[in-house]
Amino acid sequence: MANIALLTDLIEPEATALGLSLVRVRMQGGKSDPTLQVMAERPDTRQLVIEDCAELSRRISDKFDALEAEGKDPVGEDAYRLEVSSPGIDRPLTRLQDFADWEGQEARIRLVEPFEDRKQISGNLMGVEGTKITVDVNKHKIMTIDFSQVADAKLVMTDRLIAATAPLSIEGADEVFYQDTPADEPDAHEADTEEGQH
Repeated sequence: MANIALLTDLIEPEATALGLSLVRVRMQGGKSDPTLQVMAERPDTRQLVIEDCAELSRRISDKFDALEAEGKDPVGEDAYRLEVSSPGIDRPLTRLQDFADWEGQEARIRLVEPFEDRKQISGNLMGVEGTKITVDVNKHKIMTIDFSQVADAKLVMTDRLIAATAPLSIEGADEVFYQDTPADEPDAHEADTEEGQH
């Protein structure tokens, strides 16, 4: 199993060197189609252009190739796909600061363990104080949770969110750069646009 903390430590300097902010690193797809997903953004635009995706993908691949040449395998998969993308508008919230930056917007938060009999909460973000996140939970009440209780979170696509992020393109999350890196095939670069996936 890939060590996400290690991968994040390896990838973050490559993103920073390009003036990018790393949003999320994760492995997905299981044994049949292991994919290393890297999500990053330009702090000023909250998006990436396809050229940013390609350059970050190249830097990550070069670093991983160098480590593998030294007998170190950071990913731990014989064949995997590297996917570099923008977080898009209905973005994941992975850092405490994200919850502050998107105050007033609707979010869906999955909890590490049930809190007040809820495993998931949805509602408007009301701000952050210390490590505490306050949410006006839909049709329920105002709840405050600690950031450590968040297993997964993302913004909900609403007209309010689209207006707040204008003039960003709604298609921003659809531009994904794939780098296939099977052990027995040469590297291949392919820029895909996947309609309807965020």
